[in-house]
Amino acid sequence: MAKEFSRSQRVSQEIQKEIALILQREIKDPRITMVTVSGVDLSRDLIYAKVYVTFLTMADQTPQGGLDALIESAPYIRNLLGKAMRLRVVPEIAFFFDASLTEGMRISNLVSSAVKDDESRHVDLDDKSNDDENSKEEKK
Repeated sequence: MAKEFSRSQRVSQEIQKEIALILQREIKDPRITMVTVSGVDLSRDLIYAKVYVTFLTMADQTPQGGLDALIESAPYIRNLLGKAMRLRVVPEIAFFFDASLTEGMRISNLVSSAVKDDESRHVDLDDKSNDDENSKEEKK
């Protein structure tokens, strides 16, 4: 029976969970609020981890400010990750902003507006066809 998931996939899922907990409970930086770990790409040799994050920004916060704060605190997060997980080598962590959520919302809004435009055109065409039928009946 073949393995369904490779070791690197299983470890990356566990790293994602642990980093999410660390960011939620341990990091007290005000620039890092409402952060979501959306994914972790781990190298095959388990030495490098790309951590993809999204932010729910409020007021004057920017995703770039939160990302800069995460990059600054990466060694501390790596240290806490090493204590939480039993790995021979704790991977080097690199944080990246994941724009897929915002891009998905933008595409969803485009689709919704296209559907509304289409429905309004159908209503306009239906009104015209009803008016044409009424005028034909009146002429008879």
